[in-house]
Amino acid sequence: MVKSIAIVAGSYHKSHIEKMVDEARSVALDNGIIVEEVVWVPGSMEMPLQIKRLFLRESIDGAVVLGIIEKGETEHGSIMGQSVIKSLIDLQLASMKPIGFGIIGPGAKPEHIEDRLLPYAKNSVLAVNEMLSN
Repeated sequence: MVKSIAIVAGSYHKSHIEKMVDEARSVALDNGIIVEEVVWVPGSMEMPLQIKRLFLRESIDGAVVLGIIEKGETEHGSIMGQSVIKSLIDLQLASMKPIGFGIIGPGAKPEHIEDRLLPYAKNSVLAVNEMLSN
């Protein structure tokens, strides 16, 4: 069975996330997964809605979300991050389609971002691949 996924990427940190998208595409290719579409959204908060829209397509078996939620001066990022994670989990359960979580944070500091870009992208695709194989 050919597996097809979508990538939803947050554009707020676009130069970093472009690296993640490239890595995710490469890992998908290496694992025989088709990346049907890459969709850019403003940030992590918009990801659940975009995933829900993409999951209306029968051709998409799963998805990967890529983004960064930095540590801010308030609790905004932490609260938003928790809400996004819960929404993505709920979407997985409702759709029975896996979502690979490649969001760095919440609470990421600038010095933590660069080293996490490629591993988070890679691991999010590998997680979806494993779930699609079960």
